[in-house]
Amino acid sequence: MTAHPEEGLSESAAAGAQRLVLASASPRRRELLARLGVTPERIAPAEIDETPLRGELPRVYAIRMAREKALTAVGARAHVLGGDTVVALGRRILPKAEDEATARACLRLLSGRRHRVLSAIALKHPDGTLRERLSETIVRFKPLSLREIDAYLTTGEWHGKAGGYAIQGGAEGLVAWLSGSHSGVVGLPLFETRALLIAAGFALV
Repeated sequence: MTAHPEEGLSESAAAGAQRLVLASASPRRRELLARLGVTPERIAPAEIDETPLRGELPRVYAIRMAREKALTAVGARAHVLGGDTVVALGRRILPKAEDEATARACLRLLSGRRHRVLSAIALKHPDGTLRERLSETIVRFKPLSLREIDAYLTTGEWHGKAGGYAIQGGAEGLVAWLSGSHSGVVGLPLFETRALLIAAGFALV
């Protein structure tokens, strides 16, 4: 069933007797949840200020964003899942690329170097308690030529993506090495998400 962010997705709520609200409009996160057999009852994107605080470290920032999204989204008598994915070079948080110049600058920085992808999730229970998990993945791009960067930019996959790339698209062909969670780089670490949902009583395989 196709649904818009403001519409309910299912009257049966997914995963047994539990109800889940997804605090994200990302179709990638919905697709990843579906791999666990979970269909959110509702999509409720959280409108928050995503500006990093002065001196805020990438790990702290990722967890704070996931937590704020889960707490801000409305989900009466339901669990609310929030998530955030951060691309970091050392202590530097790379931006979400909203224009080609930003995407190009990110790709030039990442060329031939290792970087971290921090994917945090937070699950708010109906009683208001909050549990969090964090996935950390190391990714290394091959040295990228200007021609390769130009070719990737033409795909448009980079738009709105942390670090200016989407590993589930053409950028995967530029990744020389990865250690950690591939799904975390896409946007939702499935191992950590599954653990949180099972602990909350969701009936998953």
